[in-house]
Amino acid sequence: MRQCLLLPLMIATLVQLAGCGAYRNYDLELQQTTDQLKSGNVDASLALIEAHNPDAEKDLLYYLEKGAVLSAGGELPQSQVAWRSAEQMIIQRQDTIETTGDKLLAAMGDHWGGIINDKIRRYDGYDYEKVMLTTQMALNQLSANDFDGARADIKKTHERETLIARQRELEYERVEAAAKAQGARVHYKDLQGYPVVMLDSPAVIALKNGYQSAFSHYLAGFTYEALGEKDLAAPGYRQAIELRPDMAFFQQALRDLDSPGLKADESDVLIIVQSGLAPARSSVRVPYPVKLADGQVIVANISFPVMVPDTSTQPISQVSIDGRQKKLIAVNNITDMSLRTLRDDMPGIIQRTTYRAFLAADVQGTDNRRDPSKASYVTHWDGFEQADTRTWRTLPNLTQVARLRLKKGDHLISLPNATAPLKIRIDQNRQMIGLRVLGDRIFANGSAFQPGASAVNRVSGLK
Repeated sequence: MRQCLLLPLMIATLVQLAGCGAYRNYDLELQQTTDQLKSGNVDASLALIEAHNPDAEKDLLYYLEKGAVLSAGGELPQSQVAWRSAEQMIIQRQDTIETTGDKLLAAMGDHWGGIINDKIRRYDGYDYEKVMLTTQMALNQLSANDFDGARADIKKTHERETLIARQRELEYERVEAAAKAQGARVHYKDLQGYPVVMLDSPAVIALKNGYQSAFSHYLAGFTYEALGEKDLAAPGYRQAIELRPDMAFFQQALRDLDSPGLKADESDVLIIVQSGLAPARSSVRVPYPVKLADGQVIVANISFPVMVPDTSTQPISQVSIDGRQKKLIAVNNITDMSLRTLRDDMPGIIQRTTYRAFLAADVQGTDNRRDPSKASYVTHWDGFEQADTRTWRTLPNLTQVARLRLKKGDHLISLPNATAPLKIRIDQNRQMIGLRVLGDRIFANGSAFQPGASAVNRVSGLK
């Protein structure tokens, strides 16, 4: 009896602690936010983020989304402030929890939140989001020609990868042990009606894991090379090659470390074009048969997450520099990383979700035994039973690059079908030019572009 009373109390407590997160329609909120961003209305996008997060204590996603919108709008220092807050939150959650009260709360949130609904669990960010956070912060620094600042963020990226690798190993061991204890070894391919094709696509399977980005390591190589640290640049390029051995672009960068230096009037320019949005998470219902001890087979309707790729932005294949076309090379795809992460996370998701299925089936089985005349062998659909659809949506999906040598001075850069080229100033020995494409808009920010222009004026429409 005491346990029966304790469970509702914990449920009520968790719902309050989570800010009613189980009822929050995060996808709808971000649809509104990104619609404004696609139209070039950065201020309206920021206003929606604030309106959807009224509480004084902000969550991790608030800082992730706000930093990305500010970055697109050219407010790079403010973007860094928001992302530093996100970074600090991630660090604090990764550190050892010291107080007994925090340990109890963390245990409750993980165990009971997983039993009730994954949306109640505290959002700590997916591994690829944590790695891409410091990568995007480094890009902000490079846009302002702050290579030392970018170096510091790149170092954090590598440290985070190492920590995630250790945590992943421990998590896999825990899930495996729990599955053995429960006698449940359900694979996502066994889930009737679950779309397994995307999780098993060649691009997803080819990834070593869901959090290491070859682009991040290539960016490290470029940054170290710009700082004259070739002994550190080489390992960055080699790691990129190890993660993407099929990418000739990375191999060329390593070979070029031994090439003759730049002429006095030359610059080694890295053009980075980031387009689209990270995929949304959606919830799909799957019937799951549960066999009870008394022989009853109850079908429980449970929910699992699926990824929904963003289609708002047309692919771009090349960039024009002073009228000359340069092919863009795709070096990072968040959709693939998120799918690989989901694929790797499915054992733990299945463990938590099927446990909820057993609980629901047991309740239905008890009702059947009490009143056989009204017996049902399908659990009643509970609107509370939905997969967690929270994810960092304003993170750019596709990253493409081109690298070339340019004379120092003014140049014109343009993407296909742009209404007008953008003027850039090349004045560094090595320089990064960043463009963000979203819908029919091009966001171009950084010290290379015309100073003093507003974020809106830096937006050029695509036909």
